[in-house]
Amino acid sequence: MSTERNKQVVRRLYDVVNSGDIETLNELAVLDYDEHDPLPGQATGRQGLADRVTILRTAFAPQFTIEDVIAEHDKVVVRWTNETTHIGEFLGVPATGEHVTIAGIDIYRLRDGQLAEHWHVVDQVPWLARVGLLSTPTATRP
Repeated sequence: MSTERNKQVVRRLYDVVNSGDIETLNELAVLDYDEHDPLPGQATGRQGLADRVTILRTAFAPQFTIEDVIAEHDKVVVRWTNETTHIGEFLGVPATGEHVTIAGIDIYRLRDGQLAEHWHVVDQVPWLARVGLLSTPTATRP
C-alpha cells in the first residue's frame, strides 16, 4: 500500500471516533489489531479498538482535529488536538461537564492497507487538572 493510502485509512479512523460509526472499523483494522496502551476494560484485537472508541465516546464528546499526518513505509504518525467535554464516567471519575482541549501524537502501523498497531502519547494534564484529579500548586511568596 502507498503511504498516501495509509494516511487515508488513518484519517478515516478519526472520522469514526468523531462520529461513532463503529461498523467502519471492520474495514479499517485487522482482526488481530494490537493496542500498545489499552484503556482499562478494553479487549484485544479489532474488538478492542471498537471498545476504545465506545469508551471514549461514552465518556467524552470527542472532536479530533488532525494537525499533521506524516507517513513512511507502513507507519503513519498523526499530531492531533481534541476538543472534548467530559459527559460520562471515565476511569471512575463521574462526568463533570468540563470542556478541555487535549493534544496528542499517535503512531500507527498498517498491514495490507489496514490498521495493525497503535502507540500514542497524550497530554493528559489539562484534563486531569480540569476534573480535579491533579491539584494545581499555589504560588508562595517569600
